[in-house]
Order: sequence, then C-alpha cells, then structure tokens
Amino acid sequence: MDVEEKDVNGSSCLRNESDCGLSATSAGVSTALASVLIFTIVVDILGNLLVILSVYRNKKLRNPGNIFVVSLSVADLVVALYPYPLVLTAIFHNDWTMGDLHCQVSGFIMGLSVIGSIFNITAIAINRYCYICHSLHYDRLYSLRNTLCYLGLTWLLTAIATIPNFFVGSLQYDPRIYSCTFAQTVSSYYTISVVIIHFLIPLLVVSYCYMRIWVLVIQVKHRVKPEQRTKLKPSDVRNFLTMFMVFVLFAVCWAPLNLIGLAVAINPPKVAPNIPEWLFVTSYFMAYFNSCLNAIIYGLLNQNFRKEYKTILLTLCVPRLLLMETSRCATEGLKSKPSPAITNNNVAEIDV
Repeated sequence: MDVEEKDVNGSSCLRNESDCGLSATSAGVSTALASVLIFTIVVDILGNLLVILSVYRNKKLRNPGNIFVVSLSVADLVVALYPYPLVLTAIFHNDWTMGDLHCQVSGFIMGLSVIGSIFNITAIAINRYCYICHSLHYDRLYSLRNTLCYLGLTWLLTAIATIPNFFVGSLQYDPRIYSCTFAQTVSSYYTISVVIIHFLIPLLVVSYCYMRIWVLVIQVKHRVKPEQRTKLKPSDVRNFLTMFMVFVLFAVCWAPLNLIGLAVAINPPKVAPNIPEWLFVTSYFMAYFNSCLNAIIYGLLNQNFRKEYKTILLTLCVPRLLLMETSRCATEGLKSKPSPAITNNNVAEIDV
C-alpha cells in the first residue's frame, strides 16, 4: 500500500517497500556517487562552455546545424549549474535540506534539460537528414529565420512537455538517488506517456533520419546508383558520425532508466519490488553522466571543434595570445574580399 510521507522540509516521497528504498546509503556508495557527480559537473561546465565559445568565436562554426548543437550544450550546462550541486549537497548531508521550493525548481529544470536534450538531438538529426539527403532544398529549409523558428519550437515543446509534472505531482525527492526528480510510481498512465512521447518517439524519428543517411552514404560510396548526383565529402561523413555518436551515447545512457520506468508503470505492484536498488541508482547516474559526454565527442571526432578548444585553452593559459589572434584576424579581414553568399556547398565541410 502506497503512503505519501512528508519530511521536515516539506518535500514528499511516495513510499512503499521498493519505491524509495533505504534512505541511508553506505559511505562507500555515497562517496562513489559524489565522485561521479563532481566529475560530471566539472567536465559538463568546462566542455559545454568550450562548445558555446567555439561556435561564438569561429565564423566557420556559425551555421544552422550548430545552432542546435549550442542549444544542446545549454540544455546540458544548466543541470550542472543548479540541480547537480543540490544533489551533491544532499549526498553530503544524506538527506534533502534545501526545502520544497528548491526541490520543485530543481526537478523542473532537470526535466527541461532531459527533454530539451532529446528534442535538440532530434532536431539535429532532422537537420543532418535534410542537409545530406535533401541538399538542394537545405538552404531554403534552414535559412536563419527558419532555423530560429525551429529552435523556438523545440524549446516550446520542451516546456509544454515538462509543465504537466506540476499538475500530476510527480516531482518528488527520492533518497535512493538524493534527487528531486520524476517519480515513476505517481501515475502509471503518465509515466508510460512520458517514456513513449519523450523518449521512444524521438528515438524512432532520429533512427529513421540516420538510417536514411547511412543508406545514402553507402549508395554513394559503392556507386549503387550511377545517376546519384549527391556528392559527399569526407568531412560530411565525419560530421555525420559525430552527431550519430551523440545520439547513440544519449540512447545508451538514458535507455535503462526509461525501460525501468516503463516496466514499473505497466505493473507497479509486481515489478517495482523486484527492481534492485543498485540497478535503479546506476541507471540514474548513467543518465546524469550523459550531460558531460557531448562536448568530449565533439573534441574527439570534429577537427574544427578540436582546434578551437586548443585555441581557447591556450588563450586562457597565455592571455596575450588572444590579442595576437584578434589582431591577426582583423588584418586578414581587411586583406580579404567580401565572400559571396554562402550556399549549401560552401558550408558542407564545416557544418556539424
């Protein structure tokens, strides 16, 4: 039988034998979770700031595809600045001590980040699909105005998808993961809807886009269709692989938690007691860890981002390099003639 209990701070947790588990965690487990979270916060902040600064500083990286990359970085960055530090505080105190307001706000921001990430990854996949499979129409589809509209729609849908948590009352503190987050057992129908609409459907859309891209890449490589007029540069394929890896890592990190939620929602009385606490905790911290991976992937697989990372880091170590670089760029700008309007072919090698 489910009983809703209130703690001294006002935050609630739906408790049964398996729902909240033991609030007291061994010192070793707490230390491990804190270590993972500290590493995630540091790499998340540093990596995603590098991504945003790279696109801001380098004109070659300022293109429609990278607008969604920056948006994804913002979604990853916000959780490292607010919810994650609160989770870390809860780990150190072995309880939630920040009150119900911070619990609700941090849970809401966590939801915005998660849903915003998957929706931005979906937008990136659609952008890659249009760029590679419908290159003749790409410039019209992804003009600056249209791209900003797509970006606004992405975050509007994210907000619409997150707000119902307040009406359902699903943002609660779970002592197993020291977090105020989405409680899977509050409403079976709502949990199933969340998993399907916010995870499975976007993954199907992304999978379709990347499958079509893979087919086209193979056809072009092996010249299956001699009349195929699409020409893919090596950089196009590398950039596609970069974003494909971002998608794969997101799916791997978030699939366990979503599958657990789906299984629990289908039959809470039978499934919930049989979910091991270690599996539930591991699935959550795998999901948390994903927020720091994207910037690493860009640096490892994308040459333009990697070069810009090095420039920014060197600039931080030797500030006078920034003045030298700014002066050099200004001189080159005066010497060079105005470039013609950028077309899809012009940006193919530097688009992500």
